Amino acid sequence: MLIDDIKIKVSAGAGGKGAVAFNTNLKSLGPTGTSGGRGGSVVALGISDIGALRQFRLKKKFEAENGGEGHGQFRDGKNGADLTLKLPVGTVIHNLTTGNEIEIKNIGERVVLAEGGIGGRGNFHFRSSRNTSPKQSQGGRPGETLELRLELKLIADIGLVGLPNAGKSSILNRITNARSKVANYPFTTLEPNLGAYYELILADIPGLIEGSSNGRGLGIKFLRHIERTRILFHLISVESPDPLRDYKTIRNELGGHEKALLKKPERLFLTKSDLTTPAELKEKLSALKKIDPRVFPLSIHDRESIKKLEKLLNEIKSKNE
Repeated sequence: MLIDDIKIKVSAGAGGKGAVAFNTNLKSLGPTGTSGGRGGSVVALGISDIGALRQFRLKKKFEAENGGEGHGQFRDGKNGADLTLKLPVGTVIHNLTTGNEIEIKNIGERVVLAEGGIGGRGNFHFRSSRNTSPKQSQGGRPGETLELRLELKLIADIGLVGLPNAGKSSILNRITNARSKVANYPFTTLEPNLGAYYELILADIPGLIEGSSNGRGLGIKFLRHIERTRILFHLISVESPDPLRDYKTIRNELGGHEKALLKKPERLFLTKSDLTTPAELKEKLSALKKIDPRVFPLSIHDRESIKKLEKLLNEIKSKNE
């Protein structure tokens, strides 16, 4: 199951306590207590695995290492180790404590979420002409503790949208190495799936239905993933008795969630074209051409239509280069 919205608590390490120590060498008496080490920070690291938020399903609290205490003979305490949380690219980190938010956009990107506390000063740092043997030191400062909400929004070049059972997973599997579950019933796909066509990333968004933007069906959970796609491939099954109505249903749900989605570039496809007669196919294509004159029939069993789709993908890919 894809985890794409979850809350956790992170705590950076506290700084180590400063030391009180003195030189035992009679030729060089004086304070030698040094500072404690800095507490470890909590750091986010961007990775490609969209399922990485699963690690937070059972464990909700994460703590970095505290800094070590200072020592005598001018040896500072050891810094605490940072704690690295691996987050999928596209994760928006909502800081519920401060109200700020930041997004992980690139693989390998590192973002400090919670700063470790600085170590306390040892008595060496309190020496003066009036007090050559201070017994004073400081405790380390606490690290930051934050409540975070992690929200995954997939980043893809192309988003496949349409009503349930429109053939989105079959098309994704046909042209990429994705292994989406396929069956002839609605809501076969229960979570987004990604596939790669050379450098292009395609996202199969689970089927939307009328009312998705208001919470019906599975759609409201996944509409957020469409926000980051550059282009929409809108798939409508030839089995639909009213393709125009299907088209308007999806467009209404996209606009109901976020008006900006309606401004994204869109291509229209009439899928499962092998399951109808030539006359019915022509009739339904004519209806959809009123919306997009470029619409063409598509079937995983029709090599020519797949070649046409691949040509379109290559054109999109070349524009990215």
